[in-house]
Amino acid sequence: MLTLPNQLTLFRVLVIPLLVIVFYSEFEWRFFASAALFGLAGITDALDGHIARKYNLSTPFGAFLDPVADKLIVAVALTLLIEANSSLWFTLPATVIICREIVISALREWMAEIGSRKKVAVSTIGKIKTTLQIIAILVLLAFQKDGFPLLHKIGLVSLYLAAALTLWSMLLYLKAAWPSLSGKNSD
Repeated sequence: MLTLPNQLTLFRVLVIPLLVIVFYSEFEWRFFASAALFGLAGITDALDGHIARKYNLSTPFGAFLDPVADKLIVAVALTLLIEANSSLWFTLPATVIICREIVISALREWMAEIGSRKKVAVSTIGKIKTTLQIIAILVLLAFQKDGFPLLHKIGLVSLYLAAALTLWSMLLYLKAAWPSLSGKNSD
């Protein structure tokens, strides 16, 4: 069923190629437009969840696609930024964030398969990490270091803070799942 929340999530997926095209375009406003597209995707993410909960429009398809759309657009935006900033100091935190998303997605899938998904449910640290990550990506997309060095540094600091919270939340999720992963689960 293609509910409004599912349509908003699909829209987020469709924004991805547009984000790439705009980012690599020759237009002077391309960086601000890229940030605006990423921001719009973030707004639709908040909106689809709110609508799904408020009007009881949650679907299995939406539950699957929503986190996939989130991870795809973040990974693509970070990949664009890695290429644009091409340095170890930028690539390192961006890679940490992308790798963590893959690890936690796989962990959640596996935990769901064994009936223990709630042990790795989204935490407060994960929500704070996501907020910092979105802020960092928005700032870094909009403000390139050549034209806006101070704002770019603020974005980079936010990215490092997001990467630190990324590692911390990953460790918390792995700790919660460790009894199941090690085969010593008492459930």
